Formats: sequence, C-alpha cells, structure tokens
Amino acid sequence: MSHDPRATWALDREIVLSRVIAAPRERVFQAFTDPDQITRWFGPEGFTVETLEIDIREGGCWRFIYTGPDGTRWENRMVYRRIDAPRLLEMEHGADVDDDPGRFHMTITFDEQSDGKCVLTLRQLHPTKEQREGAIGFGAVEFGYQTLDKLARHLAEG
Repeated sequence: MSHDPRATWALDREIVLSRVIAAPRERVFQAFTDPDQITRWFGPEGFTVETLEIDIREGGCWRFIYTGPDGTRWENRMVYRRIDAPRLLEMEHGADVDDDPGRFHMTITFDEQSDGKCVLTLRQLHPTKEQREGAIGFGAVEFGYQTLDKLARHLAEG
C-alpha cells in the first residue's frame, strides 16, 4: 500500500495565509459556503471565475475556470471533504481532472474575536516541497491575499 504524502502535514509543503476580517465569523463562513456569494468575490484581482458546477456540501464539488488578465484559462476543481459550520472547511483543490498529481489539501479555520471580527487562517498542504515552491513562484501567496482582500470588500459592502 503506497503512502499518500498529502496525508501527513509537513511545514516544507505548507503555505499559510491569515487575515483578520471585519465581520462576524458566521458571515465570513457563509461567504465561503453560499454559492451565490463565493462566485462573486473568489479569485485574485483581475481574474474572472466561471462556474461550471457548484455543490458546497461534504462530498460535493465546485468546478470553475479562472481566466487571468492575459486570457489564460485554468480549469479548477474543489472537492469539499469536511464542513464544520462556522469554524472549519477542508477541501482538495486542483485541476478539473480526476487524478491531478498537483492537487493540494486546503484547510480554512474561522476564529471569532471578542470584538466581533473573524481571524481567517487558510492552510494549503502541497503533495511535494517542489510543488509548494512552484505554487509560491506562480504567485499563490500574493494571489491568496488578493482573494482575501476581495472577500473583505465583499463583506464590507453587504
């Protein structure tokens, strides 16, 4: 039986983003789990998101196409593994194919502060150190923070 490297957490394969969002934890969580909301704000600046299918529940998936400012298209699939409202989401994120070797595990925690704000922590666990480095080189950290900025704006507007 082969060992799946995604099953063991390792710092040299991890990317962590964290942000305080000026909204209650329940609203932040809902922005990630309501199909109408997530499709309006998700993705980096200048990218469009075209949803092909969206079923946000344990075992469900969101298939979408990112189109970058230069017209490059990336087909994505997120499979929802665990939903523990309003504190935790776990999913697998990769290309929209059945067996993507670059698929990574993502965990998002939502922690409420006493002032009514939410601390959102997003962790990506990549299959290999090299894939993590490739994701960072591609802009995963910068694009991730741009996405969280869009989330914060979405919640401020609503």
